Amino acid sequence: MTIEAVGTLETELRRQSAVEALEILDTAPEDRFDRITRMAQQLFGVPMVSITLLDDDRQWRKSHLGLTREAPRADSFCDLTVRTDSPVIIGDTTADDRFRDNPFVAGDPHLRFYAGEPIHAPGGEAVGTLCVVDTEPRTLTGGEQRLLRDLADWVQAELDRDEELDRTAVVQRALLPRRKPAARGYDVAAACEPGERIAGDFYDWYDTDGGFTVTVGDVVGTGSPIAIIAASVRAALRSATAFAELEPAVAEASRMIEEELDRLAAYTSVFHARIDGDGLVRFVDAGHGLAFVVRATGDIERLETSTLPLGIAGERPEHSVSLGAGEALLVISDAVFDALGGEAGLGVLQSRVRGSATSAGAVSRIVGAARDEHGAAPVGDALAILVRRD
Repeated sequence: MTIEAVGTLETELRRQSAVEALEILDTAPEDRFDRITRMAQQLFGVPMVSITLLDDDRQWRKSHLGLTREAPRADSFCDLTVRTDSPVIIGDTTADDRFRDNPFVAGDPHLRFYAGEPIHAPGGEAVGTLCVVDTEPRTLTGGEQRLLRDLADWVQAELDRDEELDRTAVVQRALLPRRKPAARGYDVAAACEPGERIAGDFYDWYDTDGGFTVTVGDVVGTGSPIAIIAASVRAALRSATAFAELEPAVAEASRMIEEELDRLAAYTSVFHARIDGDGLVRFVDAGHGLAFVVRATGDIERLETSTLPLGIAGERPEHSVSLGAGEALLVISDAVFDALGGEAGLGVLQSRVRGSATSAGAVSRIVGAARDEHGAAPVGDALAILVRRD
């Protein structure tokens, strides 16, 4: 094998690894990509547009108009665009020695014009194209060529955004508590399934004097900013709780992140509680409103809440409730509450808690029940945390 052939093989292996790392092959259509192909079709007045990724021996199209979902890669226009890693514009395919005998030129759909721009993975590897295709010969002006490059950059920005969200999700998962609190006399567990890669809901727990602290929060917003806010809220509450009682700690945490929340046009609801060894639960519910006590009698009680989430000036009073032997504190996300039918689903929560031997089993069954109601993961973040007194 020649040095040139070795270099070509290495480039192809890197390219294939990069396209697989995107984790986009064979995924469902998405409007953020379909919007680009619709715009390209209108701007260039062509019958066929495609956002194409090359996978081994096939062309797979994330978004397409006038074309099939996939086609052979060998001797294709897009393969040439990726291999040369440069724009390819063929004004009349029947006059091009490379493609006049191509089956898609000689036969249906009798392609006559092709213009493609390479699309790159975050590491710089050419992995696909944005292309416009016509059944009539034509040319592109310099302005149209720049427009096609701008649209390809838009596709690439969407792929880069996916990479950013993946990295953010990894960091966010790393921020979840790794160890349970000592919590003597209690069985504590949580289950969390993000509806998207970046979860707006989060939880935290840690030991404090005479017991332990539990926090559940919900950041309302989208994308990477919600992960930043969730981390900020978690850090602010941990810091403030170390030297203050619950009510002033929540007030201080709210003050610390008020500017950040305002700048990002987001807000955060929080349930923040300290649980003592004797069963006393002191809590501040800042607009969360989805905390319950499941009694030994089978009754389920919804705890009091303030209507003010963090970042809004106002009072958030402390409340308390006592857990007897076998009784449990349950806090869930709004996605779980809505998926189970709101107030009508409280019986499901009660039965899952009382019918499970462990807290881990209960929260898993609660999140599973919410998921089953939709036949898939809930629309939003599914979270449940349970503190049961032995």
